[in-house]
This record gives sequence, structure tokens and C-alpha cells, in this order.
Amino acid sequence: MKKILFPTDFSDVSKNAFIYALKLADSIDAEIITMHVYQFPQVNYINVSEYLHEIYDVTELSDFENYKDEVPILRNIAEENNLDKVRISHVLILGNLIDEIQKIIKHENIDFVVMGTKGATSLKETFLGTVATRVMNDVKAIVLAIPERCKYQPIKNLLFITEYKPKDIESFMRVKALAKVFQAHIDCLRVESPHHENKNNDMENWNELIKNHNIALHSISGHDVEGIILNFVDSYKINMIAMHVYHKNFFEKLFQISLSKKLAFHVNVPILAIHE
Repeated sequence: MKKILFPTDFSDVSKNAFIYALKLADSIDAEIITMHVYQFPQVNYINVSEYLHEIYDVTELSDFENYKDEVPILRNIAEENNLDKVRISHVLILGNLIDEIQKIIKHENIDFVVMGTKGATSLKETFLGTVATRVMNDVKAIVLAIPERCKYQPIKNLLFITEYKPKDIESFMRVKALAKVFQAHIDCLRVESPHHENKNNDMENWNELIKNHNIALHSISGHDVEGIILNFVDSYKINMIAMHVYHKNFFEKLFQISLSKKLAFHVNVPILAIHE
């Protein structure tokens, strides 16, 4: 059975994302491991040693009680969506979030990480929240990030951002397999500089990959990468964006909204990040 890791902070954003985790689990016959990671508070006063044990005891008890209260809420979300048949287990861990996610991915052979993200509130911010961005950059797993304003829709139109290079093919095959599960159409999109000369004609080399499949190839020229992608998402009614992660900070650079824009764009569809 496949496994989905669902890190949660009990927020409304996380609870909204949990529906996607449940739907994905139901579609690919997977179980879900929910995970809450907490840290001890910083203690800055003198004679800390005599209070340390008491503080840590209270902190651990408080986190345990909060987690115990939240588990039934997640169960209720599953029942409300007729997905209570999905197997769900729960883990409460003391430690560093990224480190603990990496440990459990390795130990449990996790297939997907699903988590909620906070949206942008100004032109200067990326749409991805800090924690989700770090997970997508640092965790070597397929990560599905669900923006806070994203309401569940069946995955019918999937967008794969690509350069049509050989290094993208492995990620593309994973996306194609997922699209088959959802019976979804795939649009592949390259955004290139107006002055770019594609001497190798990489796009034509992908024709064999898409033969007899519900897949379309697109290439759009322009400087405004973010705007082109977001307009494409809107025009083609995209339900999920997938892309290959080449290096750290890829997402911050890709989705940093241009300061020259007068309107803030918001991505309200899930982002599937696939590492090299």
C-alpha cells in the first residue's frame, strides 16, 4: 500500500488540505500518516534549570492534549467526505519539522507529502508559505502543496511546467501516471524568452511521449513567466500544476510576483513538486 504523509499544524489551511490528502489516498489506494511536530519554548530567564523540567512537562502535555483533540476533527472530515474507509494513523513528534519529515519519509517509504500553504498577502510575497516552501525545497519526495483558498475540485486538467529537456522526462512520466489515475488531461507548457532560439527542437522530441495520450504540448514566448503561467491556469481551467524541482529556492524565484504588476495574482490550485 502506498503512503501519504500529512504534516499538520491544526490550522484551517491544514484541514482544507486534508481533503486533498484523503481524495489522493482514495484514488491511489494509499494510507495517510498525519504528523504534528512541536518544539520546546525558548527559556530566557536566570535559574532556568530548576524550572526546566516543569516547563517541558507542561509543554509536552499541552501538545499531546491539543493533538488528541484534533484527531477526531480529522476523522470527521473523512466521514463528511465519505472517505472514512481511508486508513489513517497519527504521529506526534518533538523536533525540527524538516528533519522529522525527512526521517519519516525514509523510515516509512513515503510516496507523497501533502500539506497546506498560506497565500500571498502583498505583491512582495510569494504565494507559498515559509514552511511549505522549505519542505518543497529540502525534502526529496513528491510534495503536493494546497493553497489556503483552494477548494477541492476533481483533477481533470493538469499542467506540467517543462523545458522539454531530457531531465524532465522522469518527472513527466510520474505526472502521466498520476493523470491516468485521475483520468485527467495534461497540458505541458514551456515559457521561453522572446529571443530564445531552440536549435535542438526539444519540443518535437516529446511527440513520441504523448502519442495516443490525452496530452497537449504548448510553448509561449514572453518575459513575464509568472503572468503567463497564471493566465494559462485560468484559461485552461487547470486543477493542478506539476513541475520538476531543479534546485533550492526554485519556487521562491518562480512565484515571486513582479513588483511592476498592479494586481496581485494568486494561485488557487494545488502544486505538485517533483525532485530530481
